[in-house]
Amino acid sequence: MYYRRKIDDYLKNWKADRSHKPLIVKGARQIGKTESILHFARENYENIVYINFALDKKFMHILADGYDVDSVIRNISLADPSLKFIPQKTVILFDEIQENPDVATTLKAFKIDGNYDVICSGSMLGINYRKIHSNSVGAKTDYEMYSMDFEEFLWAKGYHQEQIDSILTHMLENKPFNDNELAVFKSLFLDYCVLGGMPDVVKLYIETGTFSGTLEVQGQIRLDYEEDVRKYAEGLDQAKIISVYRSIPAQLAKENKKFQFNKIEKNARSREYTGCIEWLKDAGVIVECNCLQYPELPLKGNIEEGKYKLYYPDTGLLVSALDEEAQEDLRVNKNLGVYKGALYENFVAEAFIKQGLGLFYYKKENSTLEEDFFVRTQNELIPVEVKSNNAQSKSLSSLIKNKNYRDISCGIKLGDFNIGHSNSIYTFPYFCSFKIKEYLSAKCRNLSFVPKIYPIE
Repeated sequence: MYYRRKIDDYLKNWKADRSHKPLIVKGARQIGKTESILHFARENYENIVYINFALDKKFMHILADGYDVDSVIRNISLADPSLKFIPQKTVILFDEIQENPDVATTLKAFKIDGNYDVICSGSMLGINYRKIHSNSVGAKTDYEMYSMDFEEFLWAKGYHQEQIDSILTHMLENKPFNDNELAVFKSLFLDYCVLGGMPDVVKLYIETGTFSGTLEVQGQIRLDYEEDVRKYAEGLDQAKIISVYRSIPAQLAKENKKFQFNKIEKNARSREYTGCIEWLKDAGVIVECNCLQYPELPLKGNIEEGKYKLYYPDTGLLVSALDEEAQEDLRVNKNLGVYKGALYENFVAEAFIKQGLGLFYYKKENSTLEEDFFVRTQNELIPVEVKSNNAQSKSLSSLIKNKNYRDISCGIKLGDFNIGHSNSIYTFPYFCSFKIKEYLSAKCRNLSFVPKIYPIE
């Protein structure tokens, strides 16, 4: 059974655009890229040419006579005479192109030719992407894909769009959920946190109605990621890359979640791990949350170098990396809060990155002032606090009240509570995280966020 993904609508719109360019779908392995692309191709094209460079080595030399369309098609046909090329009715799918990144050089020729649609994908594209990008600049469109987000999980569970959109309606109207709504969405959210969004994990859970076997699937995915390090990390210390990847759960469990190399190895220095974090980011298996120098706009030009937090882009994989006792507690009792909010914080980071939001945080040196995340509208900076308990949000209140932070007029608090609003702080249950971007967009259109105005002194 095929489960609906957000890339489905993107692919339909891509095809409908008469000036569309060849498409490259990027993302970590086993997030469902190939399945979604093939599903789209079968529903929208009379003829499909599917080439997997990892599974079928006979296609590795299709560029032997050059990068022009006629030469490439001729060599594909020589490798497999059964493949047909029907102009205007054919989509060519180049899969696992990290095994043959030079194929991206053909994209400009295919764009100019215009007779065939081309979609490329691969599980480790980030590693070779600088080369791929330089070979096809101006001749391609990129799409970043992740594992299933909470909305896609709800689709897989059979929930209708109207039911899912009601979450946003509650947020915009500042209307608390009734007890039944809150209980249902909270239960679904906790299941999603433990499972994550890897399609094979979600399918197993839905087909069996239990968590049985899902931990083994998650463990194998993490092992596969580590095997990719051994296969693709050329010129880098592979053991150090794996050490960084494995250390993230323990680092997030600390009170101070800033990533520290000396927590991996005593006396370790960042220069000894040069390239390791970039490699993991390029591979799509970790995401980085940058520390702001000051809680103000702009964001990207306001980064404190060498200070960051690292998360897994799939909270289920993070949960699967915990010790066995923690696994039992989480899967039976759904007691995520005992891990100092690390899992909830990772979930929010995951939800933000899947919405295309940047990841930023702030911690003032020699002070207790710190904030988990920041999001922005066109003119406003909004701090976001993730609470694992019902303690007061002192830092959030300080940022809102401080006249030095003129970009901040309100904040968002996510936790185990209902919707509310008090003292310029909007509170939402954790599961609302996946609607934050839509919420901010709608709020801005309605001009509901009023800038902070101070009297002239």
